[in-house]
Amino acid sequence: MKILVVDDEQLVRWFMHRALTKSGHEVTTASDIFEASEKLDAENIDIVFVDLRMSEGNGIELIHKLEHLTPQPKVIVCSAFITSEMEEEFKNKGIGILRKPFKLDELNRTVQQGLNL
Repeated sequence: MKILVVDDEQLVRWFMHRALTKSGHEVTTASDIFEASEKLDAENIDIVFVDLRMSEGNGIELIHKLEHLTPQPKVIVCSAFITSEMEEEFKNKGIGILRKPFKLDELNRTVQQGLNL
């Protein structure tokens, strides 16, 4: 499975890349939505983890772009800044949620749930 991790925090990208690779996934990372867009245009991605607040671009913008891709990847928002209204909207759109900070077992469980979105 191909996973794209989009987060402006290098440590988060490193941790998720390492953990997901050890779980047998092919993982690529991007530090902003512009780099993520390039990677999404270049290859088919199965799951995208996207942070909402980044220094270069907004995760919501990337989510809107993902809604128009074919095939459409599963989307999992990975953020500490998720309001109850946002959570409801994401669930209605079939978007998964992983709240920061998270533990390794939560990450793995979220990937498995993402496959069923």
